[in-house]
Amino acid sequence: MINQIRASVEAEFAQVNALIIEQLHSDVDMVENVGQYIVDAGGKRLRPLLALLAAASMGEVTDKHIKFAAVIEFIHTATLLHDDVVDISTLRRGRPTANSEFGNASSVLVGDFLYTRAFQLMVQLDDMRVLKLMADVTNLIAEGEVMQLVRAGDPDTSREQYFDVITRKTAILFAAACEGAAMLSGESDEVRHRMHNLGLNLGIAFQLIDDVLDYEGDPETTGKNVGDDLNEGKPTLPLIHAMQHASPADAAIIATALRTKSAEHLNKIVALASDTGGIAETRIAAKAHCDSVNEELKTLAPSAAKKSLETLAAFSLSRES
Repeated sequence: MINQIRASVEAEFAQVNALIIEQLHSDVDMVENVGQYIVDAGGKRLRPLLALLAAASMGEVTDKHIKFAAVIEFIHTATLLHDDVVDISTLRRGRPTANSEFGNASSVLVGDFLYTRAFQLMVQLDDMRVLKLMADVTNLIAEGEVMQLVRAGDPDTSREQYFDVITRKTAILFAAACEGAAMLSGESDEVRHRMHNLGLNLGIAFQLIDDVLDYEGDPETTGKNVGDDLNEGKPTLPLIHAMQHASPADAAIIATALRTKSAEHLNKIVALASDTGGIAETRIAAKAHCDSVNEELKTLAPSAAKKSLETLAAFSLSRES
């Protein structure tokens, strides 16, 4: 389905990929090696694609939009490199993580390289509004990562605290992809606000489904191990809901697993997340946020890009990886 979604901006998407490869060049071999490893890992490049589709839905995709889409991908990739070190992850997209292959120090430092490369590209855009947007967004992402670290192992995390974390950690970059595209298209504050909301709700829905897949996804399809979130003590919505609706004894099993960051009772916890309605509730929440995306899309003029955005919203709910 991603190929179908990408069709309306296929040429521009290819330009973004070429720019990413070009901008990964460095005289330092380790940067080149880790950078190439990341590129070879593939991935949907959903966030830069979102920036391109947002731009196309408002008119045309310019060279500035191409650079901005690469910025979005570099920032996202940098967060992944740092995340995998913090989470001690060993598998992403079905292959060993960069930190498993090259070590934690190399992953952190190459992540820093990607952040700084992103800001070098942003300077070329010569737009202080976009620079401020992305500086603020990058700061919010960092705060979200720290908040997630603080909440790890805390079974008392509330639904509101969970949504605060995923908004900062994941959704805010989706929002920036859309809002930044609107800025570069010269759109009004009203349009920018609508595009921000569109991206934010899509990002929240995307993360909610990610958290569902951690408990019912197929590792062969997701490229991740089932129960990784439990091993990291992450109190995601399926578990928060389950603890609120399970018997005291069953809720205690989940709470203990989170505190000890152990997937020892994974099968039991997966069953509880399903039987208490935790999985279903998370999918319902994702659907509500996608409904908000579709409301914002109604304000856009008909176009192939708008249709792709509608398909992307549907894909975010039905995806298996």
